Amino acid sequence: MADQLPSSRESKSAAQEAAKDRISQARSQSRSPTAWANEIIKGDRSALSQAITLTESSKPSDQLMLDILLQAVQSNKKETASIRIGITGVPGVGKSTFIECYGLLLLERNHRVAVLAVDPSSGITKGSILGDKTRMEMLSREKNAFIRPSPTASALGGITRGTHEAILLCEAAGFDRILIETVGVGQSEIAVRECSDAFVLLMLPGGGDELQGIKRGIMEMADVLLINKSDGSGKSLARETAAQYLQALHLMPPNPAGHSVAVQLISALENQGIDTFENHLFGLVTDWKSNGAFDKRRGDQAMHLFEKHVQQFSMQSRWGDTGAEKLWQATMAHVQTGQINPYTAARSWMQQETT
Repeated sequence: MADQLPSSRESKSAAQEAAKDRISQARSQSRSPTAWANEIIKGDRSALSQAITLTESSKPSDQLMLDILLQAVQSNKKETASIRIGITGVPGVGKSTFIECYGLLLLERNHRVAVLAVDPSSGITKGSILGDKTRMEMLSREKNAFIRPSPTASALGGITRGTHEAILLCEAAGFDRILIETVGVGQSEIAVRECSDAFVLLMLPGGGDELQGIKRGIMEMADVLLINKSDGSGKSLARETAAQYLQALHLMPPNPAGHSVAVQLISALENQGIDTFENHLFGLVTDWKSNGAFDKRRGDQAMHLFEKHVQQFSMQSRWGDTGAEKLWQATMAHVQTGQINPYTAARSWMQQETT
């Protein structure tokens, strides 16, 4: 049985080849950016997938094409009342099961759902399995749902994943509910929070002791906390866990949007509590729009993303110098041997003229 499972190297290779094929296909199209944008706006999934692949590339020509494409999309798309929802949780909490169950509910309520699922990449091989479609089999078959798994570390060497740009493209294609699944509790949640209107944290029954191991910032970012797997014999434990989290939340600063963070019990496996969560979340968004918190959050996020992109393109521009790589290697050698400290080295590398 074990012989039938793909090795991590095979998974990495397959993911790399699939990504390269998508970009090659996108590059081979003779269409103009305007025509491409119109295909996305009309709901062409292939055009959307190819465009999202551009967000994962650090190749200057792909970045230029993405820039032109985003401008074309922005000029021609119809405005939709979209909601961007970041979803995270500890490993094994059932994020994919929850997203599928929640996505199916949203479809029943006449929404169009896009799922941007972040798959963990190996820190050594940089490979990703990208198996979220297999974990959301029912949702992936729905015509009004779109699931796109992406690696945390792009096999094509992308500096950033381009999550925000992928969201803009999905919204242009008419998807009004964007669900962003993250790897787990860690630094990626901070980045995803910068792309989300609402941030949902999933936890397990009996996880109260995990408060000691969870970064305080993750708890402070959450708009709703869900205790998943609150079913069967675990219901009593789930209630106790919810009480622990409520007590912990009372000790934290008020949510910037002006609401109290709710702790709700759900069972994605048995489809319990999902509709209650959606009703609560929709009520929160309605309140945020009425008090200005919704627009302020998106405006603040846009400014922060602008700063990040400026930093990224500044680095790429520096690398464009023909002598930059040689200087980089020499500086790295000095840092490694302790001849210069990293802070001074970084300033020096950015300021020096290469020859």
